[in-house]
Amino acid sequence: MSLASVRAFFAEKAPDISVIESAVSSATVALAAEAYGVEPARIAKTLSLRVGDRVVLIVAAGTSRMDNKKVKAAFGGKPKMLGLDEVADITGHEVGGVCPFGLKTPLPVYCDVSLKAFDVVVPAAGSTHSAVRITPDRMAELTAAKWVDVCEVRSQTEVSA
Repeated sequence: MSLASVRAFFAEKAPDISVIESAVSSATVALAAEAYGVEPARIAKTLSLRVGDRVVLIVAAGTSRMDNKKVKAAFGGKPKMLGLDEVADITGHEVGGVCPFGLKTPLPVYCDVSLKAFDVVVPAAGSTHSAVRITPDRMAELTAAKWVDVCEVRSQTEVSA
């Protein structure tokens, strides 16, 4: 269902973008980077958060880390990651395939400025074996995302440690 909803999203809104599938899992940033042949920072990970009574999605560079103080300041409340069951229920995507495309219900999407360091990023496409290659600006445009600064960018050595 989830991969199908992402394919339908792109067929309608951006037919020039193709979903790419991998024979190996791309459920984590490290696995996705290996599966799609890019550095981990280029993987656009989607964080599913509850802030007060709102659910929001934040798409950020793969090696970045959410800064709770920045999120609290930007969204007016303490962020809490959604539980595994909640993620699939709310987004329609399984953990490891969550993306801002083809959502089960419309959700506010925010792109972290960490993505602007790249010409092309690789977010998941609704399953643990699919992704798309897209420019950060195009992703923001297609998902009506607002740009925010809510993450810290970490070096590759910090990520590996």
